[in-house]
Amino acid sequence: MSFLSAIAIAERRIGKPGEGIYSGRSRVVLERSWIQFKTSAWMVVASGFIEPLLNLIVFGYGVGNYIGDIKLDNGLVVSYASFVVPGLLASAAMMGAIMDATWNVFFKIHESRLYHAMLATSLGPMDVALGEIAWALLRGSLYSTAFMAVVTPLGLIESWWALLVIPAGVLIGFGFAAIGMALTSYMTSFQHMGLINIVLLPITLFSGSFFPLSVLPDRLASIVYWTPLTQGIELMRMLTLGTVDSSIFVHIIYFTIFIAGGLYFTTRRLNALFMK
Repeated sequence: MSFLSAIAIAERRIGKPGEGIYSGRSRVVLERSWIQFKTSAWMVVASGFIEPLLNLIVFGYGVGNYIGDIKLDNGLVVSYASFVVPGLLASAAMMGAIMDATWNVFFKIHESRLYHAMLATSLGPMDVALGEIAWALLRGSLYSTAFMAVVTPLGLIESWWALLVIPAGVLIGFGFAAIGMALTSYMTSFQHMGLINIVLLPITLFSGSFFPLSVLPDRLASIVYWTPLTQGIELMRMLTLGTVDSSIFVHIIYFTIFIAGGLYFTTRRLNALFMK
């Protein structure tokens, strides 16, 4: 982009909300990620689909043969494979989004210093944040879509409400990507990035993916219920099992607040780091 074009873009933003941090060109950041995906990164993205599929085989069908059916808190009885599918869907959306929004972002901040170059153009911190998060949630929704294409023919989807699983996966991925990018902007070494895996492990194990929260002590179950992945799993489970009620709005509002907070802190942090 020429210098004069950058000036023209800046002039068009004068007087509009967020003129100092947003140029309306976040699609350019998304386009760059797409080009990179086509040339070299597609194998990394494709590998993320294998994990939930293996978990379904090992836990849903392997361990499920010994566990049998699961009785939910609402009295509904489902097969163990049907029980774990919503957890795997939410986990796939989370992992796809958060890996891009953490390790990928860390590399661009500290190693390639790509964001320094981006923010030297007409792009603002909000453009970068929205572009990177959009790519991260696109990756997360891709995992959810591919996984749905596998489990639906297997008869593990109980309701037509499951048509909303993909938008729900986008919502979940957006929330984790926004928070993940915000936290990554504060990390300065690969040792710090290791904390991500330390946090993700208990979140995944105690989220209700593989067992009902009712098996946990009441106080611990109450805490776990309000963790992000558990909220995502509850949302997915409502849709795949057709047990949708008014509490679905609690999950939607939860992730809406999650997204807004992540975008706010990411933009502020990028602005502090690069717009000095």
